[in-house]
Amino acid sequence: MSFLDSIAAGLSVVGNIEAFLALFVGVAIGVVGGAIPGMSATMAVALTLPFTFAMQPITGILLLLGVYKGGIFGGSIPAILIKTPGTPASSATILDGYPMAEKGEAGRALGMALWASCTADVISNLALILFAGWLASFALSFGPPEFFTLILFSLTIIAGVSGKSLLRGALSALLGLLLATIGLDLVYGTNRFTFGDPNMMGGLNFIAVLIGLFAIPEILAMVWHPTAHVGTARSLGKNWVTFADYRRSFKSIVRGSFIGVFLGSIPGIGAAPSAFLSYSEARRTSKNKENFGKGEVEGVAASEAGNNGVAGATLIPLLALGVPGDVITAIIIGAFMIHGLQPGPMMFILNVDIIYGLFIGLIVSSVFLFVIGSVAIRGFKYVADVPKRILIPGVLVLCIYGVFAVNNNIFDVGVMFVMGWVGFMMVRYRIPAAPFLIAFILGPLLEDNFRQSMLMSGSDPAILFRGPITWFFWGLTVLTVVAIVRAGVRAVRGVSLIEK
Repeated sequence: MSFLDSIAAGLSVVGNIEAFLALFVGVAIGVVGGAIPGMSATMAVALTLPFTFAMQPITGILLLLGVYKGGIFGGSIPAILIKTPGTPASSATILDGYPMAEKGEAGRALGMALWASCTADVISNLALILFAGWLASFALSFGPPEFFTLILFSLTIIAGVSGKSLLRGALSALLGLLLATIGLDLVYGTNRFTFGDPNMMGGLNFIAVLIGLFAIPEILAMVWHPTAHVGTARSLGKNWVTFADYRRSFKSIVRGSFIGVFLGSIPGIGAAPSAFLSYSEARRTSKNKENFGKGEVEGVAASEAGNNGVAGATLIPLLALGVPGDVITAIIIGAFMIHGLQPGPMMFILNVDIIYGLFIGLIVSSVFLFVIGSVAIRGFKYVADVPKRILIPGVLVLCIYGVFAVNNNIFDVGVMFVMGWVGFMMVRYRIPAAPFLIAFILGPLLEDNFRQSMLMSGSDPAILFRGPITWFFWGLTVLTVVAIVRAGVRAVRGVSLIEK
């Protein structure tokens, strides 16, 4: 079947009002779900799944993809306005988005987040359509040793978002790695740091840790200094994102999009590491690197491009290999199976109309995202206008509800409050939270792939140096460590010269 015939087949299944309406509604649900603190894109997709059972296959899958796309962007709205990431992927957006909101530029930050998200979404969708076969075959060549070296390299990037003190960044990352080991051992099934509590056997709930680390410290700060928040309100501001801002950030947006495409096409990496890696690279190469973390619009653009670049690319292993790229696509694969479809290489032969129908729907979803996102920004501006003394208790209720709703477990709420105090102390002693979060996400993946590699080789570490892919990531890791050490030495010399 030729390319034009495939497009025609795709249009035959997607060219109806029901399919496009489902996509539009899905994007709207995703934006709202992502914008509610504690309600992640994953939760929104999971809650929408039962409604797809009675729909046509293409309609139901497009509804879920719309929720996915909208949820990733929607998470940036509370991240910028109230320093509470709506989704884990929006954690990096806080670093510059929230300082911009504090300076009265919330509208500019949200506008750039939307433009960067839509640009990255288009690039990611085009990569899926044009390079699905090649990227899927490349991801197929990754075994545990390749994953281990990739994740090790990602952890070294933490220093790029550690702020001024590399030591504090390393301490934060080590704490994240330590807490990631709590729960059942991945290989032998033994308990680790559970202290006999069955609630801890599954490890610490990620949503509880995330919200505790970023949202609760803000609430505690208000309790600690109640008068500092009286009468304060942030508006979207008079400044809106301009084409000059977009042009200045365009290189970072494109780079972040391709980072997202690359990491998204490898199963299991996810959007949060992509967002932080994109942010770190933008900061490293920017002319305004000193302004990053203080309210730099390019930082918002880079982090949003990184996490939205993943959205289309995670469908590459899903459609081409039948392997879900992340948690959300694992839910979406369930929708395929409910409708009697088996994602994988044979689907490109047996169900080419569904495949190309999805491609067409994904391109249209970028347009819908821009339209709905523009409306959502203006709709959620009322959140920014509410004084903190009124807003913070409401955020606290949403945080407790969101964390409890994940597993219906009050223990997770307790974890959230404990992590809130940890986050509060980290803020007081200027220990950055971003390295903690990256290490907490990647820690189990690092350990799992290392131990699988050792089992494969009979505990021979030489397996970690097999093939060009492992050597490539080892080389990048060494270069990154050298660059970090040089930057640290320069910083120490600079401080000593100032003191003299």
